[in-house]
Amino acid sequence: MNSKIDFVGNRKWFFLISGVIILAGVLSLLVQGLNLGIDFKSGTRIDITMDKPVGQQAAQAQLEKMGYANPDVTTGGNGQIVVFQTTETLDSGKVEQIRDQFSKAFHQKVQVEEQKVDPVVGRELARNAIISVLVASLGIILYVTLRFEYRFAVAAVLALFYDALFIISVFSLLQLEVNLVFIAAVLTIVGYSVNDTIVIFDRIRENMDREKPKTWEELTALVNISIQQTLVRSINTVLTVVFAAAALYLFGGESIKNFSFALLLGLFSGAYSSICIASQIWVGWKWRSMQRPKSVPGS
Repeated sequence: MNSKIDFVGNRKWFFLISGVIILAGVLSLLVQGLNLGIDFKSGTRIDITMDKPVGQQAAQAQLEKMGYANPDVTTGGNGQIVVFQTTETLDSGKVEQIRDQFSKAFHQKVQVEEQKVDPVVGRELARNAIISVLVASLGIILYVTLRFEYRFAVAAVLALFYDALFIISVFSLLQLEVNLVFIAAVLTIVGYSVNDTIVIFDRIRENMDREKPKTWEELTALVNISIQQTLVRSINTVLTVVFAAAALYLFGGESIKNFSFALLLGLFSGAYSSICIASQIWVGWKWRSMQRPKSVPGS
């Protein structure tokens, strides 16, 4: 079996690059932490709907006039929707003051919707999401162990955790807001990552049953060709979803921008981890097991 690309031969570079990325992310988490949204803190979110577009800076200026320092403002709907988030719990009187201020300043009809956030609910949902990932990981380990072998299972879960940590690290480094929508994106990526990994592992298993490699060269050639045989399928699958995620990022509005960005990061990370992490962990582990002397019955 011959492969044009030596994926296994470059596995040390893959591990080095991945390690540097994760190390940078962990350091950022320790130093900067995550930019938690009001989903995980007490506060108020106000959606201000305008008849005509309003610039983000103009909206911020009006809130600053009202005494809100460095207001967290985003715009969407071609500038007709202004979203103001604050860690302060605003009563109905202050919400009406904001509506009146925008109506007078921009000379148009304004509609305001408020949402008070209970941090206890946010933390509970985040905890449930973490539990869901752990339970899913155990399920993956059990299923892949029964369907393939335990080495495949552990390698798949390690790649899964890499994807999740990679997305979290990037959001920490860029200090992008982490909210419940972000958690939904991470959970979505877990599914895509596992799917890509299982496709490659299934092809490796098929080729192992047929070729039965005995040497390191034969084993690496088998893994390389297995990845190459599924590479086009993996790329096409990722690109199909990338187009949809990119469209959401560009045209979906501010409310789902971070979700779309996390999805884009995760799609590329999932494809990378399946090829460059999961498969490489398995091949090294498998070769060590092949080198062990097999026990002779009755000895």
